[in-house]
Parts: sequence; structure tokens; C-alpha cells
Amino acid sequence: MKRFAKVMFAVALVLALGTAAFAAPKIGIMTGTVSQGEEEYRAGEEMVAKYGADRVIHVTYPDKFMDEQETTISQVMAMASDPDLKAIVICQGVPGTAAAIDKVKEVRDDIAFIVGTVHEEPYMMAGKADILYEIDQPARGSSIIEKAKGMGAKTFIHYSFPRHMSYPLLATRRDIMEKTCKELGIEFVFVNAPDPTGEGGVAGAQQFILEDAPRQIEKYGPDTAFFSTNCSMQEPLIKSVVKGKAIYPEQCCPSPFHALPNALGLKVENKGDVPYILKAIEDKVVELGMEGRIATWTAPITMNFIRAGAEYAMDYANGKLDRKADIERAKFTIEKVAGAVRIRAFDPEKAPNFLMVVGESIIFGKM
Repeated sequence: MKRFAKVMFAVALVLALGTAAFAAPKIGIMTGTVSQGEEEYRAGEEMVAKYGADRVIHVTYPDKFMDEQETTISQVMAMASDPDLKAIVICQGVPGTAAAIDKVKEVRDDIAFIVGTVHEEPYMMAGKADILYEIDQPARGSSIIEKAKGMGAKTFIHYSFPRHMSYPLLATRRDIMEKTCKELGIEFVFVNAPDPTGEGGVAGAQQFILEDAPRQIEKYGPDTAFFSTNCSMQEPLIKSVVKGKAIYPEQCCPSPFHALPNALGLKVENKGDVPYILKAIEDKVVELGMEGRIATWTAPITMNFIRAGAEYAMDYANGKLDRKADIERAKFTIEKVAGAVRIRAFDPEKAPNFLMVVGESIIFGKM
């Protein structure tokens, strides 16, 4: 059956090539849904608007991507079946991404893959995708705690769940956080939270945060910093922090657009206007008496992974790159869209195409 499917895919591709000789090249973008990753989804929409629906195919992976990896694979394969498609951007690189890339390469080896926010094993992924963008999680292990200390934290609450703690970079970051807390005299508290891809879904995970965060503030006091490894937990966590006058050093995926506007009751008309949203958050934080208690990065990092990935993918599709993995061009592109960022390779020798990025922080009320 698998052999038959491959043959039919190849036949369809050959037939399509006969009618697509002069068509403009396309790129594909796969993101999460609005409920699991609104920023990535909106960035995907933004790229469709920028380059045109005739040049960009935008699809999503399922909310319960752990249980529905075949759906993720089929979405990528569907994009790859278009003979005009030359590159695919995937963000976040959820489990199933590696298998999807393998499946595509069985029938097409000309497609470039750019992956942002990598969930699967870094070295393995560096051997499958051509360019990878990831937040420098090990560096954040110390920088988040140092920031929290500067914001007055005496306790640091870390919400996560076994699936995330099985990811090497997130596990390393957690260990560095605990070590840095010990060095700075902060009590580190790990709290197991429900996995949003599990039985209770996103709603169950969010409800847990709304119930547990106030308990932690009551137990440890308002000089408690909160951090969660999951995107869908950020909005209820920020709401709880504001209500309890606690501390919020930054999101799992730092960005002024990630959960902060909704949690603070702000209406954002233009999600591309960074100075506007920074000023709006600043004003609201001051109004709430939360000066120096809420922070993030100035750059919307995962949105910029998609923006940079799409620009790189389009350059490759248009024949402006002579190879799929042009690392220097990938660095230039993320710097172009994200501004002041620091970039390093995960492993300069074994994984030079796996680029780790750190952005600038901003503490609201101290601008």
C-alpha cells in the first residue's frame, strides 16, 4: 500500500508538471492553529498577504499533534504534491516534522525545509531540515532568572509537563534555571501542569493555571516569578500574575504580541506595529500599578522565524540561492526581520545550520 501511494504521488506530480512549466514558484508554510499558537498562525496569514495566495500555501498542524502526527505528515505531503512548490517553512516544528520531511524526500529532494521552534532532537533535525531557527533556550536558562531577580523575585515557579521536559533544549534550560536560582538565592519550584495536547485539551490546561497560580501567590507571596513552557498557558498566567501583583519575566516564546495584549485587555489593530504595542502595554502596565513586574522581548520571535523563513524560502524558490542550506543568508535574513538579535550555532561543527537566537528584553514601567 505504501509503495502504491508513492507511485500515485509520483504520477500525479509528473502529470502536474506538464501544465506548470511557466507557473511562478510557490512556498508552503505550516503553523499551529489560533488556539495553540495564534502568533504563528497570524504570521502565516501575513506571509500569504505579503506574497500572494498564488505564491504561498498556508496550512496548520492539529492541536493534538502528539496523537495526530499522521495528519501533520499528510499536510506537508499535500503541499509537496504541488510541483510549483520549492520550499516549506514549518513553525513550530512539532513531533511529526522529521517524519514529514523524510516522506517528502522519498519523492522529492528539491524542496528546501526551514523549521522554526524545533521540538524534536536537535542533531537529528539538523540532518533533516536545511535551516533551523530556535530560541537560545540554554542561554535563557540563566537570563530569565537573572531578569526575575532584578524584578524582585524571591521564588520562581516553573510550569511544565513530561512531554516538554523530554525535549533536550527545554530540559537543559530548566536545569540551568534551577542552578541559577540556587546561585542567586531564589527558591525554584517546579509544578507539573496538564499537557494541552492531552485529554483535557487547551481549556483544561488554562483552567489549571487560573486555579493554581493564585494558590502559589498565596503560598509564596507576590515576589514570585511565573514561567510556563506552553503558549496556550500564557494568557491565563498573565491574568493571574496581574491580579496577584506577582512577577512575569517573559513568555515561553517571547514577544510583545504573545498573550500580553489579550491578557491586559488591549485591542491590537496592527500586529506588525511593534512600537505601538510596546507603548500600549507600557501604558496599561503603569495604569495597573505593575511597573517593573512584567517583561518580554522587544521582537516577536516566533513570528520573525516565520517571516525570515518565508523570505529565505522565497529567495530559494526564485533561484536567488545556489543551495538549500545557505547559513550566512539565513543569519542575514533573521537579523533583517528581527533587528537586534544575537545568533549562534547550536553546534558549529555538527549542526551549523541550527541557529539559536536571543532578542532584547524590555521591562515595562522601566522604559
